[in-house]
Amino acid sequence: MQPIFLLDLVSRHANWASFRQATITGNIANANTPGYKAKDVEPFTSVLDKTHLEMAKTADSHLDIRSNGVRDSRLNGDETWGVTYSGNSVTLDQEMLKAGEVNRVYTLDMNIMRSFHRLMMTGLRTQG
Repeated sequence: MQPIFLLDLVSRHANWASFRQATITGNIANANTPGYKAKDVEPFTSVLDKTHLEMAKTADSHLDIRSNGVRDSRLNGDETWGVTYSGNSVTLDQEMLKAGEVNRVYTLDMNIMRSFHRLMMTGLRTQG
């Protein structure tokens, strides 16, 4: 049986989300610490982009998105967030938005894992 890379990818994504959540929690805990600089982790997409993975087209019926004229789209990142009077760069609004994003990522990962598990169990039931 060949290895299932989807499970590994979802697991790594969930680990990344856990690490980011811990970083966000540290920022919130130090919101009133004078001179504290907010931290964040590298986006998972940039980590994934460094792996240079490409989708395999193993059948003629598969779509080839490279020849479809699909372009990458990235956010500007020009958002400006305020600095508190204590001299630190933690903005609770921004940290809460990040925490909500991590929650959505974690929920997505768990839904993918649950669906894949159901798929595998269904396949095993039909084999037996």
